[in-house]
Amino acid sequence: MVAWEDIYKIVVAMVPFYAALALGYGSIRWWHMFKPDHCDAINCFNCYFIMPFFTFEFAAHVNPYKMNYLFLAADVIAKVVIGIGLALCANLSSKGKYDWSVTCFSLSSLNNTLVIGVPLLKAVYDQMGADLVIQSSVIQSLFWSPALLFMLEFRRTRCETSVISTNDRQVNLSSIETGRNDHDTVAENTNSTVSKRPSFLPLMKTVWSKLAKNPNSYACFLGIIWALLANRWHFQMPSILEGSILIMSRAGGAVAMFSLGMYNVCI
Repeated sequence: MVAWEDIYKIVVAMVPFYAALALGYGSIRWWHMFKPDHCDAINCFNCYFIMPFFTFEFAAHVNPYKMNYLFLAADVIAKVVIGIGLALCANLSSKGKYDWSVTCFSLSSLNNTLVIGVPLLKAVYDQMGADLVIQSSVIQSLFWSPALLFMLEFRRTRCETSVISTNDRQVNLSSIETGRNDHDTVAENTNSTVSKRPSFLPLMKTVWSKLAKNPNSYACFLGIIWALLANRWHFQMPSILEGSILIMSRAGGAVAMFSLGMYNVCI
């Protein structure tokens, strides 16, 4: 049974985040303090400056040699089971769709563990719970986020191919109405469809190029590399460097929730 003391700890840990979210929401909905271009600027600031330092701070303090591998294995198995179940629904069910499968997989297994999960689990299970969340988020950034990006790019390519096929059919009908040679029309449509058909290598090239432009990817990789070296040879980060990182990363949770509140109004 959950004690009232534990419930109070959860409330204390969560209320500040939702206070920041409410301020972001109210700053646009009620007080009209920001315009849409201001929202874009704040989101870019959060994406390119705050969150990379936020991610690096957590990743750099992980001990890769003492991870809870049973927990990580269970996390992988859970994600794989969810992915297989959604794939079966998308292919076997008459109402199943690939788009909804990708969305459901993202919502059910790739949540924002660092912003909400760390303070929540730390309030309930102390530092042990926070360590598990951080380990899971590191694996998520290294492996699952690129996999999700690949699925999103595949979905985008499928949508583009579907639009091209529809346009080709319309061109075919118009060609028949105007008396154009059917053989030429079929050949052009076939070449267009083949050239726009989703293939693995172009998709992977697009995914890797987007990952290369994502500063959070660099932050996670650099954090893991630092953690491997620091825990292997037992040295500490220089205080001047750590202070420079902390002054940015400490705003991670607040700015992320504030941006989320603004986003809920802008959409």
